[in-house]
Amino acid sequence: MNALAEQVISTGRLGLLPLEVEHAGEMAAVPADPALHTFTGGAPDTPQALRSRYRRLAAGCPDPAVSWLNRVIRLREESCLTGTVQATVGPGPVAEIAWVVGTPWQGRGIAGEAVRGLVAWIGRRPVHTVIAHIHPGHRASAAVATAAGLTPTEEWHDGEVRWHRSVGG
Repeated sequence: MNALAEQVISTGRLGLLPLEVEHAGEMAAVPADPALHTFTGGAPDTPQALRSRYRRLAAGCPDPAVSWLNRVIRLREESCLTGTVQATVGPGPVAEIAWVVGTPWQGRGIAGEAVRGLVAWIGRRPVHTVIAHIHPGHRASAAVATAAGLTPTEEWHDGEVRWHRSVGG
């Protein structure tokens, strides 16, 4: 695992902790609402499938030019995991981000705070561009991206709009 993947990111209310296989037990209930998959497709993972996926993600990307920065979102005041944020960094000075917050914690600004924290953290790394792909009907994700300083482009990828922000680096 690379040094970037091991770093904890802190925000006012949240700890963005490096994803570990052991998080799968608590996280299994977080994305369990089928409504979370409306825009992304698929279905909730079983606990076993989630553990297997976390094992692959925690091992890191097999491409040495790419870093996977996967974090679980811990809401400190409730001492619970509420979702995930992730960045795929590279190849080159580009980071593609994504996020999900479980239904019980939505509407509380958790996704926005987590994504703003992730983007600020990425901006202090050798990254020049942050992108996200958002379904055009997903207003909540568009609001999160906007709050993190991303703007929609005219580019589309797999039925989603590409959002963009230039950052430090």
